[in-house]
Amino acid sequence: MPSSRTRRGAAAQPAPEEDDAVRADDEVTTCASVGLPASARVLFAVVNANGTLIRGLGVATANRLSTGMYQVIFDQDVSAAGYVGTVGLAGSAGVAPIGDISVAGRTGIPNGVFVETFASDGTAADRPFHLAVLA
Repeated sequence: MPSSRTRRGAAAQPAPEEDDAVRADDEVTTCASVGLPASARVLFAVVNANGTLIRGLGVATANRLSTGMYQVIFDQDVSAAGYVGTVGLAGSAGVAPIGDISVAGRTGIPNGVFVETFASDGTAADRPFHLAVLA
């Protein structure tokens, strides 16, 4: 469902200021004190618009099923996990095409996640994405 805010064409990211990298390094922390169980895993996948798996952790495969429809298969059962997806380029620079994403467990495949991507008008469209699975 597209938002009601006005959208402009994709713009480049602003250049970082001189101290931004230093400040970011100073802010690096760990989640060790959060109290997650020892068995907790954060899995992820970065997938191109054509369904090609670019990189990930705990991910076995990814593929495009149809326009804007993908499945991502992990190395463990993720049926009780939380899923977070965002439209995003595979590289570390640039801005992805405007769009929306929906994620859900993959019907009939306990270690799979179903992903749908959409253009800003709500029609199915192939978009690159990042998927995090909190297992």
